[in-house]
Amino acid sequence: LESSLLTQPWASVCFGESTFVAKACFRDTGYILLISDLSSVWYESADVEVVGQRSKELNKRLTVHVFSFLHRLRNLMCPLLAGQPDTATSFSCHHAADGLSLHVKSELSGLPFYWDFHCCPAPVEMVSRHLVRPLIRMSLALQYQVQELTALLFQKDAEIKDYTESGATLSRDRLRTEPFQEQTFQQNFMAE
Repeated sequence: LESSLLTQPWASVCFGESTFVAKACFRDTGYILLISDLSSVWYESADVEVVGQRSKELNKRLTVHVFSFLHRLRNLMCPLLAGQPDTATSFSCHHAADGLSLHVKSELSGLPFYWDFHCCPAPVEMVSRHLVRPLIRMSLALQYQVQELTALLFQKDAEIKDYTESGATLSRDRLRTEPFQEQTFQQNFMAE
């Protein structure tokens, strides 16, 4: 499950007044949820046994197979992570000293459906693998892309200068641009 979680994108989600980034992976064998407020990172990994036990505790009136619970959880969480939450479902969270609880209230087969994700602090290696390393790699990729685009802008400025020195003129004056100033760009970028 955790290796499958690596391929899942982070999504911004709101629970009440709190904003988080989260990602999840659901399979027939269980699920894993990773959630962060960018100060702390929590996770829960639950197999079929945990899901079965918790479903009996929280949903005494529902007697469905554990795979139905997993399927229902996937159908509730995936749209939420895609930015299209189900309006008939409510999510709330509670911070505790030992972790984060995410409460889900919905409906299954016409009966109330409740679920609690009991998230504990994520180990450092998990935070590094899912958050820190990808962010550093993306930052490096973006820095490389900026360098490539800067070089391309300098080439375009040289090309335009060659055209104007050869006597070429713009047919539409509104297309005129100033030569690229890398230092000014970097200063404005850092200021923003």
